[in-house]
Formats: sequence, C-alpha cells, structure tokens
Amino acid sequence: MTASIPHRQRGRSDSLAIAVIPGDGTGPEVTAEALKVLAAVARLEGFRYDIEMLDWGGERFLRTGETIPEGGLDLLRRKDAILLGAIGHPGVAPGILEKGLLLDLRFKLDQYINLRPVKLLPGVETPLAGRGPGDIDFVVVRENTEDLYCGVGGYLKKGTPDEVAVQQAVYTRKGCERCIRWAFDYTRRRNSPKKTLTLVAKTNVLTFGHDLWWRTFQDVAREYPDVRTDYNHVDACCMWMVKNPDAYDVIVTTNMFGDIITDLGGILQGGMGVAAGANLNPDPGGVSMFEPMGGSAPKYTGTDQINPIAAINAVAMLLEHTGQPAAGARVERAVARVTGTKMVSQAAGRMGHGTRAVGDLVVAALAE
Repeated sequence: MTASIPHRQRGRSDSLAIAVIPGDGTGPEVTAEALKVLAAVARLEGFRYDIEMLDWGGERFLRTGETIPEGGLDLLRRKDAILLGAIGHPGVAPGILEKGLLLDLRFKLDQYINLRPVKLLPGVETPLAGRGPGDIDFVVVRENTEDLYCGVGGYLKKGTPDEVAVQQAVYTRKGCERCIRWAFDYTRRRNSPKKTLTLVAKTNVLTFGHDLWWRTFQDVAREYPDVRTDYNHVDACCMWMVKNPDAYDVIVTTNMFGDIITDLGGILQGGMGVAAGANLNPDPGGVSMFEPMGGSAPKYTGTDQINPIAAINAVAMLLEHTGQPAAGARVERAVARVTGTKMVSQAAGRMGHGTRAVGDLVVAALAE
C-alpha cells in the first residue's frame, strides 16, 4: 500500500458524500463494479456513505449542449469525493468533453495534484522481461493545473498558407511550490527504503519555466533533509523507467510531462485496465476526483468484457484519501488476490471472467 493521504476535515465523519459520474461507453459498467466493491467493504469496515449519481458526459451534452450543468460545481464542492467512470463519446468531437468536463473540473476545483501509483500487481504481466511486482512500485506526482493545459495561445492568419499557431506554457512559483512541497511530504509519508524524490523536467532546453521548477525544487528540498533528491531530464526518465523502474520511489513533474510518463507507467504496470489515479485538492475543504486511467472503450460497451480493476483501484484510493485507510488497504489486498490467483489476463475480453464476475471475485476476496 502507498503512503496514507491525510484526511480532509469537512465537518462530517459519520458518512461519506460521494458524487459519481459514470460517464460514457464502458464507464457505467466499470463504475457499477467499483460501487459493488465499495458497498461490500463499507459493510465489512462499518462506515456509511451517500451516493449522488450524475449523468454528465456525452449523452447529456448531445441532448443539452452542457458539459457541466449550472450549479454543478457548487454541488461537487459539497461532496467529500468524486468517482469518475470514463469520458469519451463517438458522437462528440474530440476535445469538447475533455476540456469542458475533465479539465474544467481539475481547474475550477483546483485539483492541483495528479497522483498516479505505478505498481505491478501479482499475476499481472508487464512488457519488461524478467521484472516482477517487487521491481515496479513507484508513484508519479504530476502538477495538474498549469503548463500547456492552461489554454493560453491563439492563431494568426488561420486557414492561410501563412498561418501561425502559438501555444504557451504557464508556470507560477505558487503552482510549482505547492506541488513540489506536497510531493516531498508524500515521499516522507511513503517512507520507502529509497525515500527519494526525483524531479523530472527539461531544464537544458526549457530554460525559463523549467528553471523555475528546478530552483523551487532546490529551495523546498532544504526543508526536507531526510528525503534524498534526484533529477532526470524527461527523455532520460522514459529510458530509465523501462531499464530500471526499481530505481524510482516518487517522481514529481510538470503537467505535460506527467501526462506522458504516467501512460508509460500504466503500460509498465500491466495496462490501463489496472491503472487508477487521483486528481487531488488536498487543501482544507477541497474536493478530489478518483478515476480509472483507461478511456471509455465504446467498442466494448455492453459486452461484459471490459476490465473493472482500475475502477476498483480508484475506489481504494478514494477511501484512503477520505479517511478510510483500512478500507482502502482491504480493497487493495482483495484486488491483488484476484489478479494473482483468479484472472488469466488484464486485457479486455481475455480476463477469464466477465466484467461483473471480476467485481464479484473482488467482493468475495474482501472477506478472506
């Protein structure tokens, strides 16, 4: 299990208030299995929760033209957490839902930490020859609200032979420092034998924004003498993640580079069927969102073939973050038993079980 994330104080400890956005394609199917596991672990661990289902996604957009309805953000701010299934609809042009829903939630709820555990589970195949679960177990902390994702830029002479497109990356000292400081705190709590935080950037080429990251990293590091530090250029990091994944403990990086290397990490840990992540606002009163990393996979919709393990892992992260670490750890152990002893593969349609059956297997393993 990764390091525990401190519980936010929201004034209600008797019951968790969770907003659920099942989303598009196979999102509702994997979400159903995640909620099945949540119900079972709540009974076993003795906590209560309330669910509010939200129909935000492609179908609603096609009906109403809305991505987030009026008052939607205020509704979410009253919750303890958000569970997202998947976003992506073949009838909606690429970028509309991603920007209008996913990025809007991250930015407007100030979910400035993207947390991605990269952990190879028992029984799960990695494309790295000779590597096993003991070799792949690190975490990427990605800054989540700045960089190229801010949407700063524009066109000149669009649609002509002289067209110019400008896309600007934005970095602030505040944005860098709060992410880096959180990563140092997390590395300290994770307390692995390595206890090392590695900054991944490109300071030799991106000499303004990434110099700000480098200087901020050095400044904050002085306050954490017990945490070892390292630095990789992002291209070197991609090589070392493949060659020596066991060298990493915690990585902290920019939004764009984090987006890229976490997909590489997903493949190293066996594919997007098992990879889960969190978009965290760890400040008092903040609300965070938890999700499987795979997309909506519309071709598998309704076939009972999609892998729900990533969505179940997202529930484990949600529980850990919202003050139920024992329940989160119990879900993690159950998932590891199922992947290690019950599943043939993590690929859709080749698991040896259907989507619903995998959820049932995790529920059964919770009681073992």
